[in-house]
Amino acid sequence: MSEVSAVGELYRGRFAPSPTGRIHLGNARTALIAWLDARQAGGRFVMRIEDVDPLRSRPELEARLLADLRWLGIDWDEGPDVGGPFGPYRQSARSELYEGALARLATYRCSCTRRELRATGAVLEGEEPRYPGTCREGARAPARATAIRWRTPAGTVAFADRVMGPISQDVAATVGDLLLRRSDGAWAYQLAVVVDDAAMGITDVVRGADLLSSTPRQLLLLRALDAQAPSYAHVPLILGEDGQKLSKRHGAPDISALREGGAAPERVIAALAGSLGIVGPEVQAITAAELVGALDLRRLRPTKVAWERLSRGG
Repeated sequence: MSEVSAVGELYRGRFAPSPTGRIHLGNARTALIAWLDARQAGGRFVMRIEDVDPLRSRPELEARLLADLRWLGIDWDEGPDVGGPFGPYRQSARSELYEGALARLATYRCSCTRRELRATGAVLEGEEPRYPGTCREGARAPARATAIRWRTPAGTVAFADRVMGPISQDVAATVGDLLLRRSDGAWAYQLAVVVDDAAMGITDVVRGADLLSSTPRQLLLLRALDAQAPSYAHVPLILGEDGQKLSKRHGAPDISALREGGAAPERVIAALAGSLGIVGPEVQAITAAELVGALDLRRLRPTKVAWERLSRGG
Protein backbone atom coordinates (compact mmCIF):
# COMPACT_ATOMS: atom_id res chain seq x y z
CA MET A 1 0.00 0.00 0.00
CA SER A 2 1.32 3.45 -0.87
CA GLU A 3 2.02 5.74 2.04
CA VAL A 4 1.48 9.47 2.38
CA SER A 5 4.47 11.79 2.14
CA ALA A 6 5.50 14.48 4.60
CA VAL A 7 3.44 17.05 2.66
CA GLY A 8 0.28 14.94 2.81
CA GLU A 9 0.21 13.54 -0.72
CA LEU A 10 1.12 10.25 -2.37
CA TYR A 11 4.89 10.05 -2.21
CA ARG A 12 6.71 11.20 -5.35
CA GLY A 13 10.49 11.26 -5.05
CA ARG A 14 13.18 11.91 -7.62
CA PHE A 15 16.84 11.71 -8.50
CA ALA A 16 18.05 14.48 -10.79
CA PRO A 17 21.63 14.03 -12.00
CA SER A 18 23.45 16.26 -14.48
CA PRO A 19 25.05 14.43 -17.44
CA THR A 20 28.33 16.31 -17.11
CA GLY A 21 30.52 13.50 -15.79
CA ARG A 22 30.52 9.92 -14.58
CA ILE A 23 28.66 8.90 -11.44
CA HIS A 24 30.99 8.20 -8.53
CA LEU A 25 30.37 6.57 -5.17
CA GLY A 26 29.05 9.77 -3.64
CA ASN A 27 26.40 10.22 -6.35
CA ALA A 28 25.48 6.54 -6.10
CA ARG A 29 25.08 6.75 -2.33
CA THR A 30 22.68 9.69 -2.62
CA ALA A 31 20.74 7.92 -5.39
CA LEU A 32 20.44 4.80 -3.24
CA ILE A 33 19.10 6.78 -0.27
CA ALA A 34 16.56 8.62 -2.43
CA TRP A 35 15.47 5.37 -4.07
CA LEU A 36 15.12 3.53 -0.76
CA ASP A 37 13.09 6.35 0.74
CA ALA A 38 10.67 6.23 -2.21
CA ARG A 39 10.40 2.45 -2.33
CA GLN A 40 9.86 2.17 1.42
CA ALA A 41 6.99 4.66 1.12
CA GLY A 42 5.43 2.67 -1.70
CA GLY A 43 5.62 5.80 -3.83
CA ARG A 44 6.83 6.78 -7.28
CA PHE A 45 10.48 7.39 -8.15
CA VAL A 46 11.26 9.83 -10.94
CA MET A 47 14.49 10.12 -12.94
CA ARG A 48 14.99 13.67 -14.23
CA ILE A 49 18.03 14.71 -16.26
CA GLU A 50 19.23 18.21 -15.38
CA ASP A 51 20.92 19.15 -18.65
CA VAL A 52 20.26 22.90 -18.78
CA ASP A 53 23.97 23.61 -19.26
CA PRO A 54 24.49 23.00 -23.00
CA LEU A 55 28.26 23.42 -22.79
CA ARG A 56 28.81 20.60 -20.28
CA SER A 57 25.90 18.18 -20.76
CA ARG A 58 26.53 15.20 -23.05
CA PRO A 59 24.05 12.53 -24.22
CA GLU A 60 26.62 9.75 -23.92
CA LEU A 61 27.13 10.61 -20.25
CA GLU A 62 23.38 10.46 -19.69
CA ALA A 63 23.26 6.98 -21.21
CA ARG A 64 26.18 5.89 -19.06
CA LEU A 65 24.73 7.18 -15.78
CA LEU A 66 21.38 5.48 -16.44
CA ALA A 67 23.18 2.20 -17.17
CA ASP A 68 25.28 2.54 -14.00
CA LEU A 69 22.25 3.12 -11.80
CA ARG A 70 20.40 0.15 -13.28
CA TRP A 71 23.49 -2.01 -12.73
CA LEU A 72 23.28 -1.08 -9.04
CA GLY A 73 19.64 -2.21 -8.93
CA ILE A 74 18.15 1.29 -8.82
CA ASP A 75 15.12 1.66 -11.10
CA TRP A 76 12.54 4.40 -11.74
CA ASP A 77 8.87 4.64 -12.61
CA GLU A 78 9.17 7.74 -14.80
CA GLY A 79 12.09 9.12 -16.73
CA PRO A 80 13.59 10.06 -20.09
CA ASP A 81 13.89 6.44 -21.21
CA VAL A 82 10.59 5.11 -19.84
CA GLY A 83 8.27 8.11 -20.23
CA GLY A 84 5.54 9.13 -17.82
CA PRO A 85 2.71 11.63 -17.36
CA PHE A 86 4.92 14.59 -16.38
CA GLY A 87 7.45 14.59 -19.21
CA PRO A 88 9.60 15.57 -20.84
CA TYR A 89 12.12 14.37 -18.28
CA ARG A 90 15.10 16.31 -19.63
CA GLN A 91 15.37 19.95 -18.60
CA SER A 92 16.69 20.88 -22.04
CA ALA A 93 13.16 20.17 -23.36
CA ARG A 94 11.30 22.12 -20.68
CA SER A 95 12.25 25.70 -21.55
CA GLU A 96 8.63 26.72 -22.20
CA LEU A 97 7.77 25.97 -18.58
CA TYR A 98 10.69 28.06 -17.33
CA GLU A 99 9.65 30.94 -19.59
CA GLY A 100 6.17 30.82 -18.10
CA ALA A 101 7.47 30.90 -14.52
CA LEU A 102 9.87 33.74 -15.31
CA ALA A 103 7.00 35.85 -16.63
CA ARG A 104 5.27 35.59 -13.23
CA LEU A 105 8.22 36.92 -11.24
CA ALA A 106 9.51 40.46 -10.68
CA THR A 107 12.77 40.42 -12.62
CA TYR A 108 15.29 42.76 -14.23
CA ARG A 109 18.19 42.63 -16.65
CA CYS A 110 21.69 42.42 -15.22
CA SER A 111 24.91 43.10 -17.14
CA CYS A 112 27.34 42.34 -14.28
CA THR A 113 30.03 39.77 -14.97
CA ARG A 114 31.22 37.26 -12.38
CA ARG A 115 34.61 38.94 -12.40
CA GLU A 116 33.01 42.27 -11.56
CA LEU A 117 31.05 40.72 -8.71
CA ARG A 118 34.10 39.02 -7.26
CA ALA A 119 35.92 42.35 -7.40
CA THR A 120 33.43 43.72 -4.85
CA GLY A 121 34.75 41.22 -2.29
CA ALA A 122 31.21 40.12 -1.44
CA VAL A 123 31.77 36.40 -2.01
CA LEU A 124 30.49 33.54 0.10
CA GLU A 125 33.01 30.76 0.62
CA GLY A 126 32.28 27.98 -1.83
CA GLU A 127 29.19 29.74 -3.17
CA GLU A 128 28.16 32.43 -5.61
CA PRO A 129 28.95 36.07 -4.85
CA ARG A 130 26.30 38.05 -3.02
CA TYR A 131 24.66 40.26 -5.60
CA PRO A 132 24.69 43.89 -4.37
CA GLY A 133 21.84 45.10 -6.62
CA THR A 134 24.06 46.94 -9.07
CA CYS A 135 21.61 46.71 -11.99
CA ARG A 136 18.33 46.96 -10.06
CA GLU A 137 17.54 50.34 -11.58
CA GLY A 138 18.83 49.41 -15.02
CA ALA A 139 21.65 47.41 -16.58
CA ARG A 140 24.96 49.24 -16.17
CA ALA A 141 26.25 47.95 -19.50
CA PRO A 142 23.12 47.32 -21.61
CA ALA A 143 25.17 46.70 -24.75
CA ARG A 144 26.37 43.42 -23.24
CA ALA A 145 24.39 40.19 -23.25
CA THR A 146 22.38 40.43 -20.03
CA ALA A 147 21.31 37.91 -17.42
CA ILE A 148 17.95 37.96 -15.62
CA ARG A 149 17.68 38.36 -11.86
CA TRP A 150 14.76 38.15 -9.47
CA ARG A 151 14.00 40.98 -7.06
CA THR A 152 14.35 38.65 -4.10
CA PRO A 153 11.98 39.61 -1.26
CA ALA A 154 13.43 40.20 2.20
CA GLY A 155 12.70 37.98 5.17
CA THR A 156 13.80 34.71 6.71
CA VAL A 157 12.79 31.38 5.21
CA ALA A 158 12.69 28.46 7.66
CA PHE A 159 12.04 24.76 7.22
CA ALA A 160 12.63 21.46 9.03
CA ASP A 161 15.00 19.17 7.17
CA ARG A 162 14.42 15.45 7.77
CA VAL A 163 18.12 14.89 8.43
CA MET A 164 19.67 18.25 9.32
CA GLY A 165 16.84 19.57 11.48
CA PRO A 166 15.68 23.22 11.60
CA ILE A 167 17.24 25.46 8.92
CA SER A 168 16.69 29.15 8.23
CA GLN A 169 18.14 31.73 5.88
CA ASP A 170 17.47 35.32 4.88
CA VAL A 171 17.93 34.80 1.16
CA ALA A 172 18.03 38.48 0.19
CA ALA A 173 20.65 39.23 2.84
CA THR A 174 22.70 36.11 2.07
CA VAL A 175 22.84 36.01 -1.73
CA GLY A 176 20.89 39.06 -2.88
CA ASP A 177 18.82 38.97 -6.05
CA LEU A 178 18.84 35.44 -7.46
CA LEU A 179 20.13 34.71 -10.93
CA LEU A 180 17.38 32.99 -12.93
CA ARG A 181 18.81 33.02 -16.44
CA ARG A 182 22.42 33.43 -17.48
CA SER A 183 23.62 35.93 -20.04
CA ASP A 184 24.22 33.06 -22.51
CA GLY A 185 20.54 32.10 -22.25
CA ALA A 186 21.00 29.01 -20.07
CA TRP A 187 18.50 28.59 -17.26
CA ALA A 188 19.81 28.82 -13.72
CA TYR A 189 19.59 25.75 -11.50
CA GLN A 190 17.42 27.43 -8.85
CA LEU A 191 14.58 28.29 -11.23
CA ALA A 192 14.66 25.08 -13.28
CA VAL A 193 14.61 22.75 -10.28
CA VAL A 194 11.76 24.64 -8.61
CA VAL A 195 9.60 24.66 -11.73
CA ASP A 196 10.25 20.98 -12.40
CA ASP A 197 9.61 19.80 -8.85
CA ALA A 198 6.31 21.69 -8.83
CA ALA A 199 5.22 20.60 -12.31
CA MET A 200 6.12 16.96 -11.65
CA GLY A 201 4.30 16.88 -8.33
CA ILE A 202 7.43 15.99 -6.35
CA THR A 203 6.51 15.64 -2.69
CA ASP A 204 9.85 14.55 -1.21
CA VAL A 205 13.35 15.67 -2.19
CA VAL A 206 16.26 13.59 -0.94
CA ARG A 207 19.62 14.98 -2.06
CA GLY A 208 23.17 15.75 -0.96
CA ALA A 209 23.98 18.10 1.88
CA ASP A 210 25.96 20.32 -0.50
CA LEU A 211 22.58 21.62 -1.75
CA LEU A 212 21.24 22.48 1.69
CA SER A 213 21.83 26.22 1.27
CA SER A 214 19.81 26.17 -1.97
CA THR A 215 16.64 25.05 -0.25
CA PRO A 216 15.56 28.37 1.35
CA ARG A 217 16.04 30.01 -2.06
CA GLN A 218 13.91 27.37 -3.72
CA LEU A 219 11.23 27.61 -1.05
CA LEU A 220 11.08 31.37 -1.62
CA LEU A 221 10.64 30.83 -5.36
CA LEU A 222 7.99 28.17 -4.77
CA ARG A 223 6.11 30.61 -2.56
CA ALA A 224 6.29 33.34 -5.21
CA LEU A 225 4.94 30.89 -7.82
CA ASP A 226 2.12 29.70 -5.51
CA ALA A 227 3.47 26.16 -5.70
CA GLN A 228 3.37 23.41 -3.07
CA ALA A 229 6.70 22.92 -1.31
CA PRO A 230 8.04 19.37 -0.99
CA SER A 231 9.63 17.88 2.12
CA TYR A 232 13.45 17.96 2.09
CA ALA A 233 16.14 15.62 3.37
CA HIS A 234 19.80 16.51 2.84
CA VAL A 235 22.03 13.52 3.34
CA PRO A 236 25.72 13.41 4.31
CA LEU A 237 28.36 13.42 1.60
CA ILE A 238 31.29 11.14 0.93
CA LEU A 239 34.53 13.09 1.21
CA GLY A 240 37.98 12.78 -0.28
CA GLU A 241 41.10 12.62 1.89
CA ASP A 242 41.30 16.44 1.76
CA GLY A 243 37.91 16.72 3.45
CA GLN A 244 36.24 18.05 0.32
CA LYS A 245 33.28 16.63 -1.58
CA LEU A 246 34.28 13.50 -3.48
CA SER A 247 35.20 14.14 -7.12
CA LYS A 248 37.37 12.76 -9.90
CA ARG A 249 40.51 14.37 -8.48
CA HIS A 250 40.38 12.12 -5.39
CA GLY A 251 40.99 8.98 -7.43
CA ALA A 252 37.90 7.14 -6.20
CA PRO A 253 36.60 4.75 -8.87
CA ASP A 254 33.46 5.86 -10.69
CA ILE A 255 30.58 3.41 -11.03
CA SER A 256 31.28 2.80 -14.72
CA ALA A 257 34.85 1.78 -13.92
CA LEU A 258 33.62 -0.67 -11.30
CA ARG A 259 30.95 -2.07 -13.63
CA GLU A 260 33.26 -2.43 -16.59
CA GLY A 261 36.03 -3.82 -14.39
CA GLY A 262 33.94 -6.80 -13.34
CA ALA A 263 32.97 -5.70 -9.82
CA ALA A 264 29.82 -7.20 -8.34
CA PRO A 265 27.09 -4.59 -7.82
CA GLU A 266 26.07 -6.35 -4.59
CA ARG A 267 29.48 -5.55 -3.10
CA VAL A 268 29.18 -1.88 -4.03
CA ILE A 269 25.69 -1.72 -2.51
CA ALA A 270 26.95 -3.45 0.66
CA ALA A 271 29.71 -0.85 1.04
CA LEU A 272 27.27 2.02 0.55
CA ALA A 273 24.76 0.48 2.96
CA GLY A 274 27.52 -0.05 5.51
CA SER A 275 28.41 3.64 5.33
CA LEU A 276 24.79 4.41 6.20
CA GLY A 277 24.81 2.07 9.18
CA ILE A 278 21.98 -0.07 7.83
CA VAL A 279 24.13 -3.21 7.53
CA GLY A 280 27.10 -4.33 9.57
CA PRO A 281 30.68 -4.90 8.37
CA GLU A 282 30.01 -8.64 8.12
CA VAL A 283 27.68 -7.99 5.15
CA GLN A 284 29.93 -8.05 2.09
CA ALA A 285 27.27 -8.36 -0.61
CA ILE A 286 23.60 -7.39 -0.78
CA THR A 287 21.15 -6.16 -3.40
CA ALA A 288 19.46 -2.78 -3.29
CA ALA A 289 16.07 -4.51 -3.19
CA GLU A 290 17.06 -6.38 -0.03
CA LEU A 291 17.60 -3.05 1.73
CA VAL A 292 14.06 -1.78 1.24
CA GLY A 293 12.66 -1.20 4.72
CA ALA A 294 16.07 -0.85 6.38
CA LEU A 295 16.66 2.89 5.91
CA ASP A 296 15.46 5.32 8.58
CA LEU A 297 16.34 8.92 7.70
CA ARG A 298 15.57 9.96 11.26
CA ARG A 299 18.60 7.95 12.37
CA LEU A 300 20.89 9.17 9.63
CA ARG A 301 23.27 11.49 11.41
CA PRO A 302 24.39 14.67 9.63
CA THR A 303 28.01 13.50 9.43
CA LYS A 304 30.33 12.90 6.51
CA VAL A 305 32.04 9.73 5.32
CA ALA A 306 35.54 9.45 3.86
CA TRP A 307 35.66 7.29 0.75
CA GLU A 308 38.89 5.66 1.88
CA ARG A 309 37.07 4.23 4.89
CA LEU A 310 34.11 3.25 2.70
CA SER A 311 36.39 1.38 0.30
CA ARG A 312 37.76 -0.62 3.22
CA GLY A 313 34.22 -1.59 4.20
CA GLY A 314 34.20 0.17 7.57
